[in-house]
Amino acid sequence: MNPHIGRRLDAVEIRHLLEEARARTISLLSSVSEHDLRLQHDPVMSPILWDLGHIAHFEEVWLIESLGGSLNGSEGLRGMYNPVENPRGTRRELAYAEFIAEGGYESREHWSDEGWAWRCESGVQHPENWTPNEEGWEIRIMDRILAIEARRPVCHVCYYEAEAYATFAGKRLPTEFEWEAAATWDPSTVTKRTYPWGEDPPTQAFANVDVLTFGPAPAGTYVQNVSPIGCYGMIGDVWEWTSSDFQPYPGYQTFPYAEYSEVFFGDEYRVLRGGAWATRGAGIRSTFRNWDYPIRRQIFSGFRWVRDV
Repeated sequence: MNPHIGRRLDAVEIRHLLEEARARTISLLSSVSEHDLRLQHDPVMSPILWDLGHIAHFEEVWLIESLGGSLNGSEGLRGMYNPVENPRGTRRELAYAEFIAEGGYESREHWSDEGWAWRCESGVQHPENWTPNEEGWEIRIMDRILAIEARRPVCHVCYYEAEAYATFAGKRLPTEFEWEAAATWDPSTVTKRTYPWGEDPPTQAFANVDVLTFGPAPAGTYVQNVSPIGCYGMIGDVWEWTSSDFQPYPGYQTFPYAEYSEVFFGDEYRVLRGGAWATRGAGIRSTFRNWDYPIRRQIFSGFRWVRDV
Protein backbone atom coordinates (compact mmCIF):
# COMPACT_ATOMS: atom_id res chain seq x y z
CA MET A 1 0.00 0.00 0.00
CA ASN A 2 1.27 3.46 -0.89
CA PRO A 3 0.11 6.05 1.68
CA HIS A 4 1.23 8.91 -0.59
CA ILE A 5 -1.10 8.29 -3.52
CA GLY A 6 -2.91 11.62 -3.22
CA ARG A 7 -6.27 10.38 -1.95
CA ARG A 8 -7.88 9.97 1.44
CA LEU A 9 -7.10 6.54 2.93
CA ASP A 10 -10.07 4.47 4.01
CA ALA A 11 -10.57 3.07 7.52
CA VAL A 12 -9.22 -0.38 6.64
CA GLU A 13 -6.02 1.07 5.17
CA ILE A 14 -5.49 3.33 8.19
CA ARG A 15 -6.03 0.43 10.57
CA HIS A 16 -3.53 -1.70 8.65
CA LEU A 17 -0.87 1.03 8.79
CA LEU A 18 -1.42 1.63 12.52
CA GLU A 19 -1.30 -2.06 13.37
CA GLU A 20 1.87 -2.53 11.35
CA ALA A 21 3.51 0.50 12.99
CA ARG A 22 2.51 -0.71 16.47
CA ALA A 23 3.91 -4.19 15.82
CA ARG A 24 7.21 -2.72 14.56
CA THR A 25 7.50 -0.42 17.58
CA ILE A 26 6.88 -3.24 20.06
CA SER A 27 9.38 -5.44 18.21
CA LEU A 28 12.08 -2.77 18.39
CA LEU A 29 11.58 -2.39 22.15
CA SER A 30 11.25 -6.08 22.97
CA SER A 31 14.89 -6.48 24.03
CA VAL A 32 15.15 -3.18 25.96
CA SER A 33 15.26 -3.61 29.73
CA GLU A 34 12.81 -1.93 32.11
CA HIS A 35 15.70 0.15 33.46
CA ASP A 36 16.69 1.44 30.01
CA LEU A 37 13.06 2.14 29.10
CA ARG A 38 12.78 4.49 32.07
CA LEU A 39 16.24 6.06 31.74
CA GLN A 40 16.73 9.52 30.21
CA HIS A 41 19.60 8.76 27.84
CA ASP A 42 20.15 12.35 26.70
CA PRO A 43 19.34 15.67 28.42
CA VAL A 44 17.27 16.82 25.44
CA MET A 45 15.42 13.52 24.98
CA SER A 46 12.56 12.01 26.97
CA PRO A 47 12.75 8.47 28.42
CA ILE A 48 11.72 5.84 25.86
CA LEU A 49 8.78 4.81 28.04
CA TRP A 50 7.43 8.38 27.96
CA ASP A 51 7.54 8.44 24.17
CA LEU A 52 5.84 5.05 23.97
CA GLY A 53 3.03 6.31 26.18
CA HIS A 54 2.88 9.51 24.12
CA ILE A 55 2.15 7.47 20.97
CA ALA A 56 -0.62 5.51 22.66
CA HIS A 57 -2.13 8.65 24.18
CA PHE A 58 -2.42 10.44 20.86
CA GLU A 59 -3.87 7.37 19.15
CA GLU A 60 -6.62 7.49 21.76
CA VAL A 61 -7.19 11.23 21.30
CA TRP A 62 -7.30 11.17 17.50
CA LEU A 63 -9.01 7.85 16.87
CA ILE A 64 -11.41 7.57 19.80
CA GLU A 65 -12.05 11.11 21.01
CA SER A 66 -11.66 13.16 17.82
CA LEU A 67 -12.79 10.81 15.05
CA GLY A 68 -16.19 11.98 13.90
CA GLY A 69 -16.38 14.56 16.68
CA SER A 70 -15.60 18.20 17.18
CA LEU A 71 -12.16 17.90 18.81
CA ASN A 72 -9.16 18.90 16.70
CA GLY A 73 -6.45 16.95 18.50
CA SER A 74 -5.16 19.84 20.60
CA GLU A 75 -6.62 18.22 23.71
CA GLY A 76 -3.94 15.59 23.36
CA LEU A 77 -1.34 17.96 24.81
CA ARG A 78 -2.54 17.59 28.36
CA GLY A 79 -1.23 16.24 31.62
CA MET A 80 2.11 14.45 31.47
CA TYR A 81 2.11 14.65 27.65
CA ASN A 82 2.22 18.45 27.56
CA PRO A 83 5.88 19.19 26.65
CA VAL A 84 5.57 22.77 27.85
CA GLU A 85 4.49 21.73 31.32
CA ASN A 86 6.77 18.68 31.34
CA PRO A 87 10.04 19.51 29.51
CA ARG A 88 12.70 16.90 28.74
CA GLY A 89 15.38 16.47 31.32
CA THR A 90 31.81 16.09 1.34
CA ARG A 91 29.23 14.84 4.11
CA ARG A 92 31.11 11.57 4.63
CA GLU A 93 33.06 10.51 7.70
CA LEU A 94 36.61 10.37 6.36
CA ALA A 95 36.43 13.83 4.80
CA TYR A 96 34.94 15.21 8.02
CA ALA A 97 37.87 13.72 9.95
CA GLU A 98 40.15 15.86 7.78
CA PHE A 99 38.17 18.94 8.85
CA ILE A 100 38.85 18.00 12.47
CA ALA A 101 42.54 17.25 11.82
CA GLU A 102 43.05 20.62 10.17
CA GLY A 103 41.73 22.46 13.21
CA GLY A 104 38.21 23.03 11.96
CA TYR A 105 36.77 23.18 15.46
CA GLU A 106 39.37 25.72 16.58
CA SER A 107 39.32 27.98 13.51
CA ARG A 108 36.97 30.92 14.03
CA GLU A 109 36.79 31.78 10.33
CA HIS A 110 34.73 28.69 9.47
CA TRP A 111 31.94 29.46 11.92
CA SER A 112 29.05 31.91 11.97
CA ASP A 113 28.75 34.17 15.02
CA GLU A 114 25.99 31.98 16.49
CA GLY A 115 27.87 28.81 15.62
CA TRP A 116 31.12 29.96 17.18
CA ALA A 117 29.32 31.01 20.36
CA TRP A 118 27.79 27.53 20.58
CA ARG A 119 31.14 25.85 19.84
CA CYS A 120 32.88 27.80 22.59
CA GLU A 121 30.11 27.27 25.13
CA SER A 122 29.70 23.56 24.42
CA GLY A 123 33.40 22.82 24.03
CA VAL A 124 32.75 20.14 21.40
CA GLN A 125 35.67 18.98 19.26
CA HIS A 126 34.03 16.37 17.04
CA PRO A 127 30.62 14.89 16.12
CA GLU A 128 28.62 13.14 18.79
CA ASN A 129 29.59 9.49 19.38
CA TRP A 130 33.05 9.92 17.80
CA THR A 131 36.03 8.79 19.92
CA PRO A 132 39.72 9.17 19.01
CA ASN A 133 41.85 6.04 18.90
CA GLU A 134 45.36 5.10 17.76
CA GLU A 135 44.28 4.87 14.14
CA GLY A 136 42.19 8.03 14.06
CA TRP A 137 38.53 7.77 15.03
CA GLU A 138 35.96 5.20 15.94
CA ILE A 139 32.21 5.74 15.99
CA ARG A 140 29.47 4.27 18.14
CA ILE A 141 26.42 3.49 16.01
CA MET A 142 23.71 2.14 18.30
CA ASP A 143 25.39 -0.82 20.07
CA ARG A 144 28.30 -1.14 17.62
CA ILE A 145 31.77 0.44 17.66
CA LEU A 146 33.03 0.94 14.10
CA ALA A 147 35.97 2.54 12.36
CA ILE A 148 35.15 5.59 10.27
CA GLU A 149 34.09 4.68 6.74
CA ALA A 150 35.18 6.68 3.70
CA ARG A 151 31.78 6.31 2.01
CA ARG A 152 29.39 6.49 4.99
CA PRO A 153 27.51 9.77 5.64
CA VAL A 154 28.44 11.75 8.73
CA CYS A 155 25.75 11.53 11.39
CA HIS A 156 25.03 13.34 14.69
CA VAL A 157 26.24 16.80 13.74
CA CYS A 158 24.30 19.95 14.53
CA TYR A 159 23.45 22.69 12.07
CA TYR A 160 26.40 24.84 13.16
CA GLU A 161 28.88 22.00 12.59
CA ALA A 162 27.42 21.30 9.15
CA GLU A 163 27.58 25.00 8.30
CA ALA A 164 31.20 25.33 9.47
CA TYR A 165 32.29 22.27 7.51
CA ALA A 166 30.62 23.57 4.35
CA THR A 167 32.42 26.90 4.77
CA PHE A 168 35.72 25.07 5.32
CA ALA A 169 35.16 23.24 2.03
CA GLY A 170 34.30 26.44 0.15
CA LYS A 171 30.65 25.44 -0.20
CA ARG A 172 27.40 26.16 1.66
CA LEU A 173 24.29 24.35 2.87
CA PRO A 174 21.32 24.34 0.49
CA THR A 175 18.05 26.09 1.17
CA GLU A 176 15.16 23.67 1.58
CA PHE A 177 13.84 24.75 -1.82
CA GLU A 178 17.16 23.99 -3.50
CA TRP A 179 17.20 20.65 -1.71
CA GLU A 180 13.69 19.73 -2.90
CA ALA A 181 14.42 20.79 -6.48
CA ALA A 182 17.60 18.68 -6.52
CA ALA A 183 15.67 15.68 -5.17
CA THR A 184 12.59 15.81 -7.37
CA TRP A 185 12.91 17.93 -10.52
CA ASP A 186 13.35 16.05 -13.79
CA PRO A 187 14.59 18.50 -16.46
CA SER A 188 14.22 15.92 -19.21
CA THR A 189 10.44 15.73 -18.72
CA VAL A 190 9.97 19.13 -17.06
CA THR A 191 8.08 17.42 -14.23
CA LYS A 192 8.46 16.93 -10.50
CA ARG A 193 8.80 13.43 -9.06
CA THR A 194 7.37 12.30 -5.72
CA TYR A 195 10.67 10.62 -4.83
CA PRO A 196 14.13 10.92 -6.38
CA TRP A 197 13.72 7.58 -8.19
CA GLY A 198 10.11 8.07 -9.30
CA GLU A 199 6.68 7.30 -7.86
CA ASP A 200 7.21 4.00 -6.04
CA PRO A 201 6.99 4.42 -2.24
CA PRO A 202 10.18 4.22 -0.13
CA THR A 203 11.19 0.67 0.71
CA GLN A 204 14.52 -1.06 1.30
CA ALA A 205 14.66 -1.62 -2.45
CA PHE A 206 15.16 2.12 -2.92
CA ALA A 207 16.51 3.70 0.27
CA ASN A 208 17.90 3.12 3.75
CA VAL A 209 14.70 3.59 5.75
CA ASP A 210 12.41 1.63 8.11
CA VAL A 211 14.80 0.95 11.03
CA LEU A 212 16.28 -2.12 9.35
CA THR A 213 20.01 -1.31 9.10
CA PHE A 214 20.52 0.54 12.41
CA GLY A 215 22.83 3.09 10.87
CA PRO A 216 23.72 5.06 7.71
CA ALA A 217 24.82 2.96 4.75
CA PRO A 218 27.90 3.61 2.60
CA ALA A 219 27.25 5.60 -0.56
CA GLY A 220 26.33 3.34 -3.45
CA THR A 221 24.46 0.77 -1.37
CA TYR A 222 21.06 1.78 -2.81
CA VAL A 223 21.75 2.21 -6.50
CA GLN A 224 18.23 3.45 -7.38
CA ASN A 225 18.30 6.23 -4.80
CA VAL A 226 19.45 8.87 -7.29
CA SER A 227 17.57 11.98 -8.36
CA PRO A 228 17.06 12.93 -12.03
CA ILE A 229 19.99 15.36 -11.89
CA GLY A 230 22.29 12.82 -10.24
CA CYS A 231 22.07 13.58 -6.51
CA TYR A 232 22.56 10.38 -4.55
CA GLY A 233 20.85 9.31 -1.32
CA MET A 234 18.42 12.15 -0.76
CA ILE A 235 15.93 9.85 0.99
CA GLY A 236 17.08 7.89 4.04
CA ASP A 237 20.43 7.44 5.83
CA VAL A 238 20.51 10.84 7.64
CA TRP A 239 18.25 13.88 7.92
CA GLU A 240 19.97 16.70 6.04
CA TRP A 241 20.27 20.20 7.47
CA THR A 242 19.24 23.07 5.21
CA SER A 243 19.90 26.77 5.71
CA SER A 244 16.17 27.60 5.79
CA ASP A 245 14.31 28.77 8.87
CA PHE A 246 11.12 26.86 9.67
CA GLN A 247 8.47 29.20 8.29
CA PRO A 248 4.92 28.54 7.00
CA TYR A 249 4.33 28.18 3.29
CA PRO A 250 1.86 30.62 1.67
CA GLY A 251 -1.67 29.39 2.34
CA TYR A 252 -0.61 27.25 5.32
CA GLN A 253 -3.47 25.65 7.31
CA THR A 254 -3.04 23.76 10.57
CA PHE A 255 -3.65 19.97 10.55
CA PRO A 256 -4.15 17.98 12.68
CA TYR A 257 -3.19 20.13 15.67
CA ALA A 258 -1.57 23.55 15.91
CA GLU A 259 0.93 22.62 18.60
CA TYR A 260 2.89 20.34 16.29
CA SER A 261 4.17 22.93 13.82
CA GLU A 262 2.52 26.34 14.03
CA VAL A 263 4.03 27.30 17.40
CA PHE A 264 7.53 26.55 16.08
CA PHE A 265 7.44 28.89 13.07
CA GLY A 266 10.23 31.49 13.20
CA ASP A 267 14.01 31.79 13.09
CA GLU A 268 14.76 29.54 16.08
CA TYR A 269 14.56 26.33 14.05
CA ARG A 270 16.21 25.04 10.88
CA VAL A 271 14.54 22.75 8.36
CA LEU A 272 15.87 19.22 7.77
CA ARG A 273 14.92 17.13 4.74
CA GLY A 274 15.05 13.56 3.46
CA GLY A 275 14.51 11.28 6.46
CA ALA A 276 17.01 8.90 8.02
CA TRP A 277 17.61 5.17 8.40
CA ALA A 278 15.25 5.23 11.41
CA THR A 279 12.39 6.93 9.49
CA ARG A 280 9.40 4.82 8.46
CA GLY A 281 9.03 4.61 4.69
CA ALA A 282 5.34 5.41 5.04
CA GLY A 283 6.21 8.66 6.78
CA ILE A 284 8.75 10.23 4.43
CA ARG A 285 8.60 11.91 1.04
CA SER A 286 10.70 14.50 -0.76
CA THR A 287 8.41 17.33 0.37
CA PHE A 288 8.37 16.41 4.09
CA ARG A 289 9.69 19.20 6.35
CA ASN A 290 11.34 18.27 9.63
CA TRP A 291 12.77 20.94 11.93
CA ASP A 292 14.88 21.30 15.04
CA TYR A 293 17.07 23.68 17.00
CA PRO A 294 20.39 24.29 15.22
CA ILE A 295 22.27 22.96 18.28
CA ARG A 296 20.65 19.49 18.10
CA ARG A 297 23.09 16.69 17.38
CA GLN A 298 21.61 13.64 19.12
CA ILE A 299 19.23 13.26 16.17
CA PHE A 300 20.21 11.29 13.04
CA SER A 301 21.33 14.44 11.23
CA GLY A 302 23.90 15.08 8.52
CA PHE A 303 24.17 17.34 5.49
CA ARG A 304 25.19 17.85 1.89
CA TRP A 305 26.89 20.80 0.19
CA VAL A 306 25.95 23.06 -2.66
CA ARG A 307 27.98 25.67 -4.47
CA ASP A 308 26.99 28.70 -6.50
CA VAL A 309 27.71 28.71 -10.22
